[in-house]
Amino acid sequence: MDQYAKTPAQKPAPPRARAARSGPEEGNARQTIMNAAARLFARLGYDGASMRDIARASDIRASSAYHHFPSKEALFVAVYGAGIEAIYAAVTRAIAGVSDPWDRLEAAAVAHLEALLEAGDFAAVSTPYFPAALEKARDGLRQQRDQYERVIVGLVAALPLAAEIDRKIFRLHLLGALNWVPTWYRPGRQSTPAAIARQLVLMVRHGAQDALPPAANAAASPPAPGKRAALAAAPAARKPEANGPPSTPAPRKRTGKRA
Repeated sequence: MDQYAKTPAQKPAPPRARAARSGPEEGNARQTIMNAAARLFARLGYDGASMRDIARASDIRASSAYHHFPSKEALFVAVYGAGIEAIYAAVTRAIAGVSDPWDRLEAAAVAHLEALLEAGDFAAVSTPYFPAALEKARDGLRQQRDQYERVIVGLVAALPLAAEIDRKIFRLHLLGALNWVPTWYRPGRQSTPAAIARQLVLMVRHGAQDALPPAANAAASPPAPGKRAALAAAPAARKPEANGPPSTPAPRKRTGKRA
């Protein structure tokens, strides 16, 4: 056979299915994996959810999940970052254009809690406590969290607080109260998220003691140092007896016969 004879032209190989998936489809697949991962991480914890479980919940092959996220650790970091970003974006929008320091803190608290509840599983993953298996990723997770907390630090720094108030404890107290709401909040059974957030800010602004009646407020207040020393030095007052003046001791009962 002539070596120069023409052979039939070969058809080009069909493009790989993965290459055909691009643009919005790629983004949708990635988001589907993240949604499933957030749901499983929130219910089973980081250690309890495997990439195979997440792929199955996403209705894709495990190899496809690894195409989008090289490891479970990388997937967790992405889910955590999405939860933090949702809260960060909501708070920065809410405080834009608000000038009064307390109004800014209230607007931030309302936006924080509403975003926290709307984010659902993503919010449940975005906690300040990281699994031990994520030791290598902790620095990156902290950077994502600290970016948001810097906004809250600035809001608290602008408040006209008394000198004896520790602003760090103030901030952590408020954030802790807000972040705990999803554990007990049930839609339709309690106040709205906005009302709850405003109530928490009201508590840290005025304190529970300021809401007491004047008499109860005075009773709850400790005595002044000078008065406290005088009370300690004074003898205890005797309780009045039923049949005699306060200074008269009650007669003792005789328990036996006289000898």
